[in-house]
Amino acid sequence: MILPALLAPGAVLLARAAGSPILLPVLATLTVYPMLAALLVRGRRRSAAVAALLWAASLSASIVACAIRDPGGTGAVVLHGTAYRDEMFAFIRSGSGTESDPRRFLPQHLLHLVVFCILAACSAGLLGIALGAILVGYMSYYVGCLAASGGAPAIALCLGWPPWAILRVVAFVLLGIALSDPLLMAVRRRFRGSSGPPPGLTAVEPHPPPARRPWRAWYMAAALLLAADAGLKFTLAPTWADLLRPCLGP
Repeated sequence: MILPALLAPGAVLLARAAGSPILLPVLATLTVYPMLAALLVRGRRRSAAVAALLWAASLSASIVACAIRDPGGTGAVVLHGTAYRDEMFAFIRSGSGTESDPRRFLPQHLLHLVVFCILAACSAGLLGIALGAILVGYMSYYVGCLAASGGAPAIALCLGWPPWAILRVVAFVLLGIALSDPLLMAVRRRFRGSSGPPPGLTAVEPHPPPARRPWRAWYMAAALLLAADAGLKFTLAPTWADLLRPCLGP
């Protein structure tokens, strides 16, 4: 369950060495998807969620560390990293921008949500994880650059990831797992059907997965987290900009 989290730093380092922004989400996805799919096929949905969250935390920490050490080099391999950093720095300086304007951030959140759900459902979670790696990547790059600015690195590391963004990551993990399950189960059933037992023998599965339970609770939890994300962002974003302003230095 912790293997994806252990492999994520290697994905970041390999992408940096190659200097390819496309390689980072590809490698990051490969570090977690096989484990995630295996856990879901066995019915271990909670373990899959924990594995995905640990992976996301490890991926984020690795990118933050690289950005602190070499902001320019890391920005070259993080899709949308430099643009998002500049947008967030401008918001921190002024206290106004997309972050504090629901008329601007809600359509953006909705777009990300719809695209993520479509990708996750159509690819058994594979492409959803890739998109998640991109989103976590540029957010983490901004946090690392904020810490590297030298004004107040401890504050940047503690508050750079605001609570609403963390709630959004958890919500996307829950949605991604729930949306991955139907296609994974269909592939599993087809595979079992095409590789049946020899004639005269009865198929016996030594470790059958537990009965599939409805995903309603997961969808409801994700919806509540996303609602809390939007509410907290609308309420606290201007205050958060004030808290982070010392991080930019004089």
